[in-house]
Amino acid sequence: MSESTVTVLRAGGVLDIDTGDVIESASVVVEGNRISTVSTDRSTIERADEVIHMPDLTLIPGLMDMEVDLVLGGPGAGLSDPVRSDPIKMTLRATVNARRTLRAGFTTVRNLGLFVKTGGYLIDVALSEATEAGWIDGPRIVPAGHAIVPTGGHLDPSAQSSLAPHIMPLTVEEGIADGIDEIRRAVRYQIKHGARLIKCCASGGVMSQTGPSGAQQYSTGELAAIAEEAHRRGLKVAAHCHGDTAVNAALDAGIDCIEHGFMIGDATIQRLVDTGTFLVSTTALAEDWDVSQYPPTLRAKAAEVFPRAKESLTRAIEAGVKIACGSDAPAIWHGRNAQELVVLVKRGMTPLQALRAATTAGAELIAAPDLGRIAPGMLADIIGVPGDPLTDITTTQRVQFVMKNGRVYKR
Repeated sequence: MSESTVTVLRAGGVLDIDTGDVIESASVVVEGNRISTVSTDRSTIERADEVIHMPDLTLIPGLMDMEVDLVLGGPGAGLSDPVRSDPIKMTLRATVNARRTLRAGFTTVRNLGLFVKTGGYLIDVALSEATEAGWIDGPRIVPAGHAIVPTGGHLDPSAQSSLAPHIMPLTVEEGIADGIDEIRRAVRYQIKHGARLIKCCASGGVMSQTGPSGAQQYSTGELAAIAEEAHRRGLKVAAHCHGDTAVNAALDAGIDCIEHGFMIGDATIQRLVDTGTFLVSTTALAEDWDVSQYPPTLRAKAAEVFPRAKESLTRAIEAGVKIACGSDAPAIWHGRNAQELVVLVKRGMTPLQALRAATTAGAELIAAPDLGRIAPGMLADIIGVPGDPLTDITTTQRVQFVMKNGRVYKR
C-alpha cells in the first residue's frame, strides 16, 4: 500500500480498548499503514482515497494469539503427521493455517516452538518473513524456532510418537539439548537463524508419553542457562509448564512467560502476580480438544489435568495475574482461535478483560507498543465484528472485516 493512500473506515462503533467505551458512528482514518484519526467528524471522508462503510460492525483492535503452531495441524493432518510429513509439505500447509488465522481476525501471533524434524531449517521464521514480504496472507508472526527440549521430554517428537531407538533422531539444532553446553548451543542456533523469542519445556504435559504432566524436566540450572542466553541477546523466553514445582523453577530461572500453568496453586499464582510474569493460559483446549483418538494413558492424563486447568485459571483471574490470550492451535483448530476468548469469559473474565488479553496484553508481552489499540499513531490492525463484543464475546467468532498493517484482507 502506498504511504499516501488514505482509507476511511466508517463503522457503527469503534472500541476504545483502554476506557472500554464504544464510540458510536465513528470513523477511523488510516494513512498508509498507520491510524491517523479516530473521530465522529464526517468531514474526514472528504480526503479519503477509499471509504469502507460498515454500519453494522463494531471495530476492535486486531486480535493476538500468543501460542500457536502454524506448522502443525490443518488440512489432512493426523496424529502421525510429525513423522510422515516432510518440511516442504508442512510449510505449504502452514500457509493455509496462516491465512485461516488472519481471516479469523488474529493479526499477530507467536509461533511457539517447532517440534518436528526439519533438518535444522526454521520453518516459522521463513513463514514470518514470507508474510512480511507479502508472498502469502497471514498474521504478523513472532517465531521461536525449535522448542528447546530435553531428550525424551515433552515436545520431543520421537518420544511423543513412541518411536524405537534411532528412528528420526533430532539434533541439538532442532532443539533436543541436554546439559548447559548443549542448551546454549541450541538457543544460539535459533537466534542465529531468526528466532525472535525462545520456547522451552520446563515440565511434562498431557501429550507426554512418560511421567506426570506437571513433573519438572529441565533442572533449574538448565532453565537459567536458556534464560541467560536469550536475555543476553534481547529475547524473551516462554516455558511450557504445568506443575507448581516446575513453574517456580522457571520463575527462579528468570523465564518471562508461563504457558498453560494448568496445575498451579494459590501460592504460585500469587508469585506470578508479585513478579508480573505473564500467563498464557490456553484454557479452551481443556474443554474443546478431542482426545478420543489418543492412547488411554494420555486420555487419563487429560481427565486429570483439564478440570484442574479450569479451576486454576479462575483463581488466577481473581488474583489479578497478567494473562495473555493463547489458543495452542492446532489443539484448537486454526481459524477458531477466538474460542479462547469465549472460554476466558466463561472462566471469570469480563468481555472487556478478555479482549484486552487478546490485544493490549499481547502487545505488552511481545514489546509492540504500536499494536493492540485503535488510536492515532498505532499500526492499522483493525477487525470488525457484528454487534457489541462487550456484551457478547462470541461476536469475535464471527469476524467480517480484517485489516492488517493498513491492508484489507477480508471485507
